[in-house]
Amino acid sequence: MKWYQLNQKKLEETLQVKADVGLGEKQVAKRRQQYGENVLAAKKKIPGWILFLKQFQDFMVLILLAATLIAGLLGEYIDAIAIMVIVLINGIIGYFQEQKAENSLEKLKELSAPIASVKRDGQWVKIPSKEVVVGDVVRFASGDRIPADVRVIQTTSLETEESALTGESLPVAKHTKEIRMDGLEAQDQVNMAFMGTLVTRGSGEGIVVGTGMKTVMGQIATLLDNTKKTITPLEMKLAELGKILIVVALFLTILVVGAGIFRGHPMYEMFLAGISLAVAAIPEGLPAIVTVALSLGVQRMIKKKAIVRKLSAVETLGCASVICSDKTGTMTENQMTVKEIYINGKTLYVTGDGYQTQGDFLYNQKKIEDTHSSLKSMLLYGMLCNHASISLKKGKNVVDGDPTDGALLVAAYKYGFHENDKQPFRIVKEIPFDSNRKRMSIVIEDENGMRLLITKGAPDILLPKSSYIQTEDGKTVLTKEQSKKTEQAMVSMAEKALRTIAIGFRVLSSSDSLDSALLEEDLTLIGLYGLMDPPRKEVKAAVRECKEAGIKTVMITGDHAHTAKAIANHLEILPERGKVLEGKELTQMSDAELVDKIEETYVFARVTPEHKLRIVNAFQEKGHIVAMTGDGVNDAPAMKASDIGIAMGISGTDVTKEASSLVLMDDNFATIKSAIQEGRNIYENIRKFIRYLLASNVGEILVMLFAMLLGLPLPLVPVQILWVNLVTDGLPAMALGVDQAEEDVMKRGPRNPREGIFSRGLGYKIISRGILIGVVTLIAFIVAYQNDPSNLVYAQTIAFSTLVVAQLIHVFDCRSEKSIFARNLFENRYLILAVLSSMLLLLVVIYFPPLQPIFHTVTLSAIDWLLIVGLGALPTVLFGFTKK
Repeated sequence: MKWYQLNQKKLEETLQVKADVGLGEKQVAKRRQQYGENVLAAKKKIPGWILFLKQFQDFMVLILLAATLIAGLLGEYIDAIAIMVIVLINGIIGYFQEQKAENSLEKLKELSAPIASVKRDGQWVKIPSKEVVVGDVVRFASGDRIPADVRVIQTTSLETEESALTGESLPVAKHTKEIRMDGLEAQDQVNMAFMGTLVTRGSGEGIVVGTGMKTVMGQIATLLDNTKKTITPLEMKLAELGKILIVVALFLTILVVGAGIFRGHPMYEMFLAGISLAVAAIPEGLPAIVTVALSLGVQRMIKKKAIVRKLSAVETLGCASVICSDKTGTMTENQMTVKEIYINGKTLYVTGDGYQTQGDFLYNQKKIEDTHSSLKSMLLYGMLCNHASISLKKGKNVVDGDPTDGALLVAAYKYGFHENDKQPFRIVKEIPFDSNRKRMSIVIEDENGMRLLITKGAPDILLPKSSYIQTEDGKTVLTKEQSKKTEQAMVSMAEKALRTIAIGFRVLSSSDSLDSALLEEDLTLIGLYGLMDPPRKEVKAAVRECKEAGIKTVMITGDHAHTAKAIANHLEILPERGKVLEGKELTQMSDAELVDKIEETYVFARVTPEHKLRIVNAFQEKGHIVAMTGDGVNDAPAMKASDIGIAMGISGTDVTKEASSLVLMDDNFATIKSAIQEGRNIYENIRKFIRYLLASNVGEILVMLFAMLLGLPLPLVPVQILWVNLVTDGLPAMALGVDQAEEDVMKRGPRNPREGIFSRGLGYKIISRGILIGVVTLIAFIVAYQNDPSNLVYAQTIAFSTLVVAQLIHVFDCRSEKSIFARNLFENRYLILAVLSSMLLLLVVIYFPPLQPIFHTVTLSAIDWLLIVGLGALPTVLFGFTKK
């Protein structure tokens, strides 16, 4: 039902209610049974214990748990406990992240008004909003939340703030007349008030036409509930990696165990060695190191004014190829500001953005100094015909009231007026703003009893009502030529996306009637204000950097197309042949048509929540990784569907924050650019430690395999393999996870989300370095064993030490994809500390007598160390100077 098209009589007939009486108790009971309670329904919540168990259904985790069980049965308790702790930590982190994500709908419910004022059987009563039914007559005033979707039937200067639903920043003036047009979106249904929106001015009454899930808010809740969570590229890559490693590890382990048994080694000894190798080959520390790397990235993000709610979101930002950003507050200041004034046939420019009260009035780039000009009168009248006020909160000016009124007030303050300049004037009469009249008037009286009418409003309304114009020579008759010049000034301002407000006055005599119908005639026009929400200064540079990084910036807003286009041009978002699409055009398009046009479109204006969701889906259909910003409830479904949702920390609703992956503490687009840079660096660091871990693991497996194939004794005992895996691999890998970003990280294009984890030559580097590490370890073992065949423990100690040293030298090669000397070797102090710590621990297990029998080691000489270091450096020396 298109309720906005019905007049009050037809509305009352359709809903079987009289506005002056309201519903009776029997009608209420019947309708509650028919429509249910006025609440937002949600899917049944998954019990906490099931949510927790779901964290352990990953194939890699199940294999690790199986390895833990076997290691425990074989008496390797330290290894079993270490793996179990890592698995549990990751399970707990995943559980809490999922639980938070499920809170979005709960926060949405909180936007509903808790109490509603309704008329029942002719009496006004207050009831819980969940008891409101379709057909109820409700009333509301400034500060109230609308309890349901309502067709407005009576207003007194009623305005509601609907940005949470529509994305439009300015309050919407409401009227009561029916609207005959078809296909209007919520933001254009100005005789409707919607559930969860806030009354910012005036009061009104209406008849409820939709409750619960049948409201606009309910439609958003349905979208939010039915939107599937997108798996991040990192999650996909790690899942793929886990499966590959498990298959390879099991194959190689079976091969080693089989070869060992075939060569005559005891079955129990080989089975134990096989389990140790399997655990070594599967980098069970990888999820923990990824978590640590992401967590430390999160700490760096907080310093850059961004709070990460989902760890994987940091990495996902690194491969974002499209940023869909809201305009108001993210790319602009969200502070309506007077930028131009047209007066005396001249256009003056006003400096100072936002609500700062310092600024100048310039003509031909020169400051206006004339304190007796008509500009002074215009600014004073704009301040008097005004309901806004300015207060200081946390060191910043904040406007309380209508943003347009606030802008006129700030402009007056820039000229030098203060609040106490209002004191000599008394308001005798006020004709409030009305969306049909498009103007507001007041009659003021000064200390001498002189009366003055001040009117402000839409220029196309005030100009026909003006008979005179204020000029430098005083009040003169308004000529056709002057009217034409004023109209040209209006067009010029509109082309710059400035919102225009005209102001006029009329001196009243004691005999003049104060009848509203007669007052607003024969006005003297003073001039025009040109207002806009100015773009943030730092956003243009951030958009440019994103463009250099191959990231497309798209503006999505509930504002009008010409305003959005002007801001997009100013911020260099809209290229020469870029397209602007409006919501009504989107509605008429099929999904396939939208996908065809999505690449060439940079600005979407007058959009609804459904449109935003379709835009995100269309970009994803084209293979893009989409970051979606937003602050209102209307943004939540699209944010949840996007690859990464970015909420505004200052202006964002709780619903939006709960549905997001990242929260901007400063609501600033430039912060997204910093987050992308951090995300790219984290992914590169993850590649670095995967390269290091797997090359080390390949070396460990191959040294055992080669020894079995050559009929040699075991070069490493199981406890040595596990020690290398948990200590030597872990600390340097974690240090690589916090490595500094390379200089060209924001000069590259976005990473293809389908790019394999082993792309860009990583697989070759892992295998080639792994083979060399295995070969030099085996050579060291053979040399030592042949020198003294009766001392197997000595040869195993040499092999053990060579493996560790080769890995600790190789870790520096992993910092760059170019060569070991492409970066400062001592730049990452955590890596230096990790290598020194691992080396010290190696020396402890070799030279500390109580540990020698446990780790099967013996004391080594200086000559032994020359062999160990020489062979250990060989893999890095041979490959460290090449990109391959």
